[in-house]
Formats: sequence, structure tokens, C-alpha cells
Amino acid sequence: MLVVRAIKADDLDALYVMATQVGSGMTTLKPDMKMLGDRVRVAVASFAETIPPHERDYMFVMEDTDTGRIAGVCAIKSAVGLTEPFYNYRIGTLVHSSRELDVFTRMETLYLSNDLTGSTELCSLFLHPDYRSGNNGKLLSKCRFLFIAQFPHLFTEKLIAEMRGYQAEAGRSPFYEGLGRHFFKMDFNHVDELTALGKKSFIAELMPRQPLYVAYLPQEARDVIGKVHPSTAPARRLLEQEGMHFEGYVDIFDAGPVLQARVSELRAMRDSTLAQIGLAGDWDTACAPETAPAEPVLVSNTNMRDFRMLLSHAAPVNGAIALPEAEQKLLHCHTGDTVRTLSLNVRKNPNV
Repeated sequence: MLVVRAIKADDLDALYVMATQVGSGMTTLKPDMKMLGDRVRVAVASFAETIPPHERDYMFVMEDTDTGRIAGVCAIKSAVGLTEPFYNYRIGTLVHSSRELDVFTRMETLYLSNDLTGSTELCSLFLHPDYRSGNNGKLLSKCRFLFIAQFPHLFTEKLIAEMRGYQAEAGRSPFYEGLGRHFFKMDFNHVDELTALGKKSFIAELMPRQPLYVAYLPQEARDVIGKVHPSTAPARRLLEQEGMHFEGYVDIFDAGPVLQARVSELRAMRDSTLAQIGLAGDWDTACAPETAPAEPVLVSNTNMRDFRMLLSHAAPVNGAIALPEAEQKLLHCHTGDTVRTLSLNVRKNPNV
């Protein structure tokens, strides 16, 4: 069975192996043992609440409990850009007009921006190819929303997620080739690695601060602004189902879209509920046809230091839920403990 849990110090080797399979374009998960080791240490301290909330980086791993194998990873950074610059392009518009010539033009522009500094960020989502089936991807992505719903006071009101931008053959980024290469004079992968290591001063030193006219870019570069990597499209749909949306900010290197949401407006904040684990004898009642959910339910414990979450077919009824003993053990819970629940999928409004 699969369980998503808070990362531990001894997960570092498995995390490194997984990072070697990610490829370019995900700066927060590079196969660099020092960088990953530092990040795991911060994550462990984050769950232990031994560092200030704005410095925290909550990392989660998906574990196959049958084999002990790490199947995936994801994370939440409490606040970005407070210790190093956080850059994006903001898509804007400039208007040029001449009454004498009767010419009126609207030109799309890119502004180098730090507007999203201080936002909470969803990041580092990667699911091993062997586990890309069924509801595994949904479990890994949506666990973060349930964590935020349980501990909303730890996060800022604005939530963002940088989506991996479109890449062509052999990891080539059309947007970078059409714009970034002219200023940085280096390959996309090299820039990507420097950013992953926190070496971002070159961005301010080399990128122009004035607006860039999109019309000046090659058509190939213009076409991918706000477009995601093919393998990232499912992840984008999942985030949009939870209340995130595109508001015109893109990554400065590959032009991948930045999704945003107000934490208070997330589906998990609105629809997740607390339930008390009932007695084992309540299991038959909870699984009766009239109460059993038609689809899986996300269930997490409420323990910050040992956060764990899984998919269950047990239905919360009147503030109680009868979890099977095996699922209670995976959540490190017992009868009488409180858990947080949320339907895996967005329930459609029958009146629409």
C-alpha cells in the first residue's frame, strides 16, 4: 500500500536516486547530494518546528509499504524569495497610438518581476514512472492541500506553483533559445543547474530590467509562453481542480506558467473535514452501500511531526470514520484519534 509521509533523514539516498531521473527544468530537485542533504535537514527541522515558519520547507515522500521503496516526492516551501531573489516574468500590455495616423496597437510585454516574493510555493513534485498509474499521482499532489488545510496558520495567504515549461527534443527550451541565451551566453541546462544551487545573482546582473516586447521573439518562443512540459500537463490539471489558476506570470527561463491561489479559497480549506476514528465494529456501517464513497477519500493524521496520509474507501459519517486497522497503523493512529478527510476528486454539482 502507498502512504505519503513526512521525509526523514535516512530518505536522503533514495531521494538522490529519484532526483537523477527528473531531468532538466525542475530546479528544486537536482541530483546534488549536498543540496539535497541541506534540504532534507531543513525539512526535518520544519516538521519538528525547530526553525521559524517562514524558513520551513516541508518535504513529503510516497512510500510503498510493501517494499519500502520511495515512489515519489513533493514539497511545500513556506515562503519564497526571502533569502534569495525570486524572479518571474509578468505578462503585461503596452499601448501605442497615433491619432494623426489613426494607428492603435496593443503590444504584449514581459516584465522582470519579484511580485511573488513571500508566497508559499508548491514544488518538487515527481512520481517514479513505475508508479504512474491509478490514483497515485493525485494522492501525491493533493496531499499538500490537506496538509495546508490542517495547518493553515503556517502559510501565507498566496499560494503559487511554478509549472515546468515546454521543452522540445533533447530537453531544448524554445523560449530560452529565443530569449535567455542572448543574455546568458550558456546552455539551458547550465543555467538551470546554477539556479538550482541558489546562484541567482547573474539574473539581476545580465537580464534587462526594461519591458521586453513579445513580438520581437521568434515565433517558436512566443508559442510556448505559458505552456507546460508534456509530462507536467496532468499535474497542472490537478492543481487547477483544487482552485489554482494562471494569472499571467511565467518562469524567466522556460516560460512555464505560474499558477496561483488564495489559501482561503482552496477546495481543501472549504471541503475537508475532521472525523474521529470509530470502533472496529462500526466498519460494516461505514461501508454500507448508502454511506460508502463512490471513489477514494484522502485521509491524513493531524500530527505535524509525523504527518501521514493515504487513500481510503472508508466514509466519514456524522463526524466519525471507521478506518480498517491496517490503515490506522499506516497513519500511526488509533481508535478515538482525529483525522482529516477530503474526497480525492472534485465532486460535480448535480445542479449545473
